[in-house]
Amino acid sequence: MEKTAPRVALAVMVFLPLAFLGLFFLWPTLRIIGLGLSGTATGLGSGGTACVGGSLREMLGRTRTWTTLFWTLEMGLLGTVFSVFLGVAGAWALYGLRIPGRRVWRTLTGVPFVLPSVVVGVAFQNLLGPGAPLGFLGLSESRAAIILAMVFFNFSLVARIVGNAWMRLDPRPAQAARALGASPARAFLTVTLPRLGPAIFAAASLVFLYCITSYGLIRVLGGVKITTLEVEIYLETASYLNLSGAAVLSILQILIVLAALGINGVARARFERAGALRTVPPRRVRREDTFALVLTGLGILLVAVPLVFMVVASLRLAGRWTLANYQALGQPGIVAQLPGTAWGAWGYSLQVALLSCVISLVMGLSVALVVSRRVPLNSRWRGAQELFDMLFSSPQGVSAVTVGFGMLITLQAPPLSLPANALFLAAAQAVVAVPLVLRSVLPTLRAINPHLREAAATLGANRLQSFVTVELPVLARVSGVGAGFAFAISLGEFGATSFLARPLEPTLPVAIFALSSRPSAQAQGASAAASVVLALTCALVMFVAENGFATATRGLRWRLKLSSKGE
Repeated sequence: MEKTAPRVALAVMVFLPLAFLGLFFLWPTLRIIGLGLSGTATGLGSGGTACVGGSLREMLGRTRTWTTLFWTLEMGLLGTVFSVFLGVAGAWALYGLRIPGRRVWRTLTGVPFVLPSVVVGVAFQNLLGPGAPLGFLGLSESRAAIILAMVFFNFSLVARIVGNAWMRLDPRPAQAARALGASPARAFLTVTLPRLGPAIFAAASLVFLYCITSYGLIRVLGGVKITTLEVEIYLETASYLNLSGAAVLSILQILIVLAALGINGVARARFERAGALRTVPPRRVRREDTFALVLTGLGILLVAVPLVFMVVASLRLAGRWTLANYQALGQPGIVAQLPGTAWGAWGYSLQVALLSCVISLVMGLSVALVVSRRVPLNSRWRGAQELFDMLFSSPQGVSAVTVGFGMLITLQAPPLSLPANALFLAAAQAVVAVPLVLRSVLPTLRAINPHLREAAATLGANRLQSFVTVELPVLARVSGVGAGFAFAISLGEFGATSFLARPLEPTLPVAIFALSSRPSAQAQGASAAASVVLALTCALVMFVAENGFATATRGLRWRLKLSSKGE
């Protein structure tokens, strides 16, 4: 019995995640690829009514397709270039210099990590839109506004990756160049920058991936003027019922994302091979740091100013300070696309996010425990582990919009016709969140010394007790962070949900988009208030997950110890 139980547990940890991934990701994605290559007409209605679809040749022959592809790549590249330009300066100022409030500035610039894209879109809309403080710049519904929002998201990502690498560089080569007469700028360009190349390249490829999948930003800030491949997928599906055309665009999107992931993998491997000597402590500010400090200040302003004006917009209506915008969240039918209340959408989002968090943790931890088991290098199980890991990382190669479209034409169409209830939406959002949970947990599991498990077994602990006393305490904090990210991602998920949510049961991001797309002062004020509510909810979830999960796990470990002693 003792030998059978671990085998049963292993089988469950393998087949349950595989069934989940196959149903909610692999089958819909393969169906999209088949539909795009064949051009077969497909219906969404219960009666199977056919919808005329464009074939691969027809879609690739359209000028609009190539224009959209060009705009997608152009905005992604520009967003990456400006993020890297400001982020490298921020890396030096926030990680290499002893500036007052350094940790506070780092925390502030890290805020975008927990903000949904629709919230960021509303924040920039209240800053750059008509009648907004910077509306005179004429950036409303422009690519420039979208690129600024992309930099808002990714400035701190570049600063964090490059900053951590910079502080681990051996400072002696740059010091030698300075001693030989090189100016600070020349020493940086000829000595430091080439050595930072792998870290910068790794950050840039990741930023590009995030930029070309910024669906929520484009929908909120682009209006009807700006489009990308993701927006076109939605329009071809929802507006034109051209499912095979949308499938062709989805294939293009998948290819671009896979290329970006491949480049990121190569860059990350180079970055990891570059290694690190030691952590260099930050030094005092000098005159030569002025340029980096100015660029960092611009980056911090870019992060802070839109958030401040979003909060201000949520507290003002008709030129006066008021809480009416928050009160309006309880009024049904503010706009036609939101028949219920925004508070109702918030409650529904919490329900979906909780279910998604549970699914993501169960699947992510199961996969991590299977993949992290130590097996001989030449064993066939090592190859199986690598394949298992690759399968559950594959959703990173498909945008959420494509995932939602695939589930729409497979799981919500005959013969299955699954209802778009909270559990269904949670499963769709978990597809996006599971890779993040896996990447959060797996490095920690692999770092656990196997001799600790052997020592626990020598002292008489069974497999469960060994797991609780050795692995669970190590996993506690990192699993809490993974759970927080999974919950926050689900709360703010808009790409897949825009395809799958019922009109009468929208999530809060869908409700925010409905409010922000209407020009009335009441709708705009309510969208700002709802965005503040969603941002604060995401931040609170991350805080509780990071600090409360470890405490709860320590209590569980203590109770299990007491029960084992009692036995």
